[in-house]
Amino acid sequence: MTATFTALPACVPLDLRFDTDRLTADLRSLQVKQWRLNRPISSEGLMAEELHDWRVLSIRAPGGSPDRTDAGGPGMVGFADTPWLARTPYFAEILAGIPAALRAARLMALGPGARVHEHRDGNLGMPWGTTRLHVPLVTNPGAVTVFEGREYHWEAGRLWYGDFDRPHYVANRGEQTRIHLVIDCTVSLALLKLFPSAFTDGLVWSEVLLSRDPVPLNRAEMARYRCRFPVPAAFLDWSQDGCADDDLAASIDVVAGELVFSVGDQPQFSLVHVGAGEFRPQGWTDERTIRPADGTLRIRFLVRRGSSVREWTRPAQRNSR
Repeated sequence: MTATFTALPACVPLDLRFDTDRLTADLRSLQVKQWRLNRPISSEGLMAEELHDWRVLSIRAPGGSPDRTDAGGPGMVGFADTPWLARTPYFAEILAGIPAALRAARLMALGPGARVHEHRDGNLGMPWGTTRLHVPLVTNPGAVTVFEGREYHWEAGRLWYGDFDRPHYVANRGEQTRIHLVIDCTVSLALLKLFPSAFTDGLVWSEVLLSRDPVPLNRAEMARYRCRFPVPAAFLDWSQDGCADDDLAASIDVVAGELVFSVGDQPQFSLVHVGAGEFRPQGWTDERTIRPADGTLRIRFLVRRGSSVREWTRPAQRNSR
């Protein structure tokens, strides 16, 4: 957990409210059998199978796939709406009104008597350039989110922020299923304006990683970034546990009109240009970026966490194929 955030509230309501009748109407249209049992992924990895009723349905996912119920990560495709969102015009309206770039959006249902054991979500929070927001759709007084031993009950129809980098768990001690719309998005100044002033007044802004908008490149510009190089394995270690210290053979090439980062002959992720010849992995944030060789013989790899930056520089060769 980032020390500069521990003095802030673990969760706060944001300045957006929604019509609970319209929320319920959209939810009724999705009461189908395709809700999947959920297994949480924490900072320690995929957690054990749970014996209780915790289900998930994706309305926005990597590639728009309804089968992807995870929060997503670096890959070849970005986030897109799943077919389920077309059934829910009010949910679509809510997502369109979030003033930040959207990532995954999922409906998460916790059955009566269910409890998810305490964990921390990995690579999630303002120092990583992400926030996780909740809109309770159906709840009861026994449905709580617990941060570091303190219980919080979130009212339906309100947008809530939680710092899920802290130890937390959810429990439903009531007799009715608790259902939340869970929205992952990047961090923007417009989004932070929805937070209570008591929260933002205590925010250490230098530790917040704001998202940059993509900057287009034409084909001639893309071609300049085609190169081969060694990449530190630690740069590709998304857990950031610092164990990997080898270099791997890697390359950047143009594939189907996109710059693609490969290790060996295996594509890992496409690259999103964020300006000035700097790129982030598709599906990720500016927490991790690459500055490829463009007329030089060096390539730089950067990993950020708030104001902290780790950097590697490696030699590069222009790819002449």
